[in-house]
Amino acid sequence: MHRVYDGSATGSPRGDLPRAALTAFAPFVWGTTYIVTTELLPAGHPLFAGLLRALPAGLIALAITRTLPRGAWWGKSAVLGVLNIGLLFPLLFLAAERLPGGVAATLAAAQPLVVAVLAVAVLRERPSTWRIGWGAMGLAGVALVVLGPAAAFDGVGVAAGLGGAVSMALGLTLTKHWGRPAGVGPTAFAGWQLTAGGVLLLPLTAFVEGPPPAIGPAAAIGYLWLGLCGGLIAYAVWFRGVTTLPVNSVAILTLLSPLVAAVLGAALLGQTLGAIQLAGFALGLAAIVAGQLPAPGRFSVSTATPAPKGISR
Repeated sequence: MHRVYDGSATGSPRGDLPRAALTAFAPFVWGTTYIVTTELLPAGHPLFAGLLRALPAGLIALAITRTLPRGAWWGKSAVLGVLNIGLLFPLLFLAAERLPGGVAATLAAAQPLVVAVLAVAVLRERPSTWRIGWGAMGLAGVALVVLGPAAAFDGVGVAAGLGGAVSMALGLTLTKHWGRPAGVGPTAFAGWQLTAGGVLLLPLTAFVEGPPPAIGPAAAIGYLWLGLCGGLIAYAVWFRGVTTLPVNSVAILTLLSPLVAAVLGAALLGQTLGAIQLAGFALGLAAIVAGQLPAPGRFSVSTATPAPKGISR
């Protein structure tokens, strides 16, 4: 018996929701990046922070699993590592430097909408008003939470923010399209991409930022958190979810990051969440939850031949 979905279904709620909850750990942890960076790390070295988040985690994963890519997966891993790590980090950091944090977070929150389009083009899924609608709702919710009167738009910053959203969306979609090689676990799979992305960031960091900063106790804790939890563990969990869950369901989970960052800002930095922000927060959470459910009337169980790769699980 096979579960059969069209492009707008996310699958069986009973089967997918526990995996979605586990996968949500990754964007939840990534939501701590802003406060860790601003409160613990030395200023002016965002690429170095990205490098330490990626390369050590990737090398540790390779050492633990002792599994290297084979054949075409050398090239695929390099492409995915660039899109998901090596290109994404510089674009996000550039957007953060050129734009107020709320604007950068809102641009990044456009990623589920980009994935909804790419799922049609790359995965041959049917267009889904359910996915697009909730993606737009989630984007609106994040905007209500993080945008303020100081919001300003810089052309380069906006291009970087949108480029980061597209890079992550394309990496996510290609990860789903190519799947994971048989016999390769999520830790090894994450290790390939983290290493590839870290290798790209290494010369870029040296060229842009020069020598690494002095690392005190607080910074050491921050880098350890970013590398161990935000890198090794989070990406292993993330790529497991990407390869086992519907791509649109995973994409909308990324909205957790700006929401977590806003909550931490209110709890630890004294930032205020007014009625509009709370309404946006509720809207964002509703979009995340709805994104894990099948569109009404779109899920069925059948004994027919499985649907094409990327649609049937």
